[in-house]
Amino acid sequence: MKPFPYAHATHPQWRMAAALVLAQLRAQMALPERVQAPSLALLYITDHYASEAEAILAHLSAELPEVTDWAGTVGVGIAANNVEYFDEPALAVMLCDLSPDQYRVFSGVAPLSASGRVAGADGFVAHTALVHADGSTPEVAELIAEVAERTTSGYVFGGLAGSRGASVQFAFSSAGNLSGQGAASGVFHGGLSGVAFGAAVGMVSRVTQGAQPVDRERTVTRADGNLVLRLDGEPALDVLLERFGLSLDRLPETIERLRVTLVGLSPPAPAAQGRLSADPQSPRVSGQFGTDVLVRHIIGLDPGRRGIAIAEAVPEGTRLAFCERNVQAARADLMRVCTEVREELEPEGLSLPLTSARLAGETEAAAHPGRGIAGAVYVSCAGRGGPHFGSPSAELQIVRRALGDVPLVGFFAGGEIAHHRLYGYTGVLTVFTMPAA
Repeated sequence: MKPFPYAHATHPQWRMAAALVLAQLRAQMALPERVQAPSLALLYITDHYASEAEAILAHLSAELPEVTDWAGTVGVGIAANNVEYFDEPALAVMLCDLSPDQYRVFSGVAPLSASGRVAGADGFVAHTALVHADGSTPEVAELIAEVAERTTSGYVFGGLAGSRGASVQFAFSSAGNLSGQGAASGVFHGGLSGVAFGAAVGMVSRVTQGAQPVDRERTVTRADGNLVLRLDGEPALDVLLERFGLSLDRLPETIERLRVTLVGLSPPAPAAQGRLSADPQSPRVSGQFGTDVLVRHIIGLDPGRRGIAIAEAVPEGTRLAFCERNVQAARADLMRVCTEVREELEPEGLSLPLTSARLAGETEAAAHPGRGIAGAVYVSCAGRGGPHFGSPSAELQIVRRALGDVPLVGFFAGGEIAHHRLYGYTGVLTVFTMPAA
């Protein structure tokens, strides 16, 4: 495996952006250390180009005939190494140097086998998967969990398409479509699509949280669907109002505070020991959330029943902590996951001075053969990125300082996918690994 060619560009006209991307890709594929004939491409576009999705895919696939399989989606922003494109027309492409027998593109007309844990007629077994989904699809969280069940690892990663217009996904497979479905254009609306990978494709994946607890963890002792009625036996609304010094008699002030207040939900203690290991960290007032925590909005109050409505059905026994988005916590946690990725790829480890200097922005990771990274996919919440981290491209600059100059593409999503769950306000970093030179 060689480092993946990748390219990105912005231009008011998609054909000009495509021409710039193609020129970059061809220049990289001409280098002896880069792959010359990759068969899988990941394509991400901003929603400025969403209405031209079919034309973009047709043009790129015609110009890159060696690429037989395509996957990707649209975002309100897209990501590449060291740069974010928000609210501007842009596209990014990465060509993956993977053996065709080690991946399968799937979609509504070429679905991932329901018996994904067992080798099919072609011998392929899905180990993990990159998943793109339309957030308006009914029961999308359950569908994501179902895809995870069709892999041997139970782990999938990706995100929900983010668009102010058409919500499109790219999924073109050389393996063909279901009988009777006719010829597919490769551009889909609704449902799920993506790429499943075999066990031989090396990967390291981490989730970084963007919210910080501002209260101790409590247990939901009574709930009705998405309405939390009691916390530790006390009326949930009373707990909320007391914690933040609010009153329903001062409704404008209360509403203003609740706009920036979220809840972090953890499964009941026994459920946390399931097939996916929980993050060892637990919520603390000054700490960080682990990967077992889902962050959701408070969407309403019920004064009559003294309840709090949140954007998630909450079983009794769920652990709940009030939280809020925090830039410093998001930066620190992103640095943490990037460091974990580097440490897993560097058995000998880095010296403490070099690690500290890199995270302080004084140096970058060495650029020799990707330090075991062939390419990376980063999916972040549409509410993160430079606008949240304080300056243009700030989030991707943190990733660059930690990982170095590695091929990277991704998008800013309406919800992030990791493990078998749908997250919010997070970033999901996944790197494709290769033997160190």
